[in-house]
Amino acid sequence: QALHQQIVKINDLQEKLREQANRDSLTGLFNRRYLEGTLERELARCKRENAPLTMLLLDIDHCKLVNDTYGHQAGDEVLRVFARALQESARAEDIVCRYGGEEFLLVLPKMPLNIARGRATQLLELFRQTTVSFESSRIPVTTSIGIAAVPDHATGVENLIRCADQALYRAKSTGRNRAIVFTDT
Repeated sequence: QALHQQIVKINDLQEKLREQANRDSLTGLFNRRYLEGTLERELARCKRENAPLTMLLLDIDHCKLVNDTYGHQAGDEVLRVFARALQESARAEDIVCRYGGEEFLLVLPKMPLNIARGRATQLLELFRQTTVSFESSRIPVTTSIGIAAVPDHATGVENLIRCADQALYRAKSTGRNRAIVFTDT
């Protein structure tokens, strides 16, 4: 009986360690490590089923300014609120990850590009309406979004991320608080 209880305890601890290894400690979202393993499998599944896969790469606008103005604890709260809103807006089959810093990835399996554009527009509006309360301050939040899809822009994971990143860069360089779909030009 004692041995059985010890085995159950060890199994629970191992499961907690696996979960911690795949989750971002600040936001609770999946992390980049989780994404690397999962995205390849998801892409293979979509290809097998001849279904699209669209990716939104989101970056919180002016996050450094938030940290400089209100402090890093306020910046952390912005990240938590942003992550929670993104997770709550996701479908069950979507993959929501903190990609790094103030960048987040939303992987949309079986979602065509034209539908994902509408989804990005909804997210832009959601974040425009979001303010983060921190101490006596109300911090506005906006985001820039780069959109790329398989098979429209890429066939593999690395190229898909690269295309979404290039689209994100264009969204930020053309004024922020917007969503841009990747184009080769």
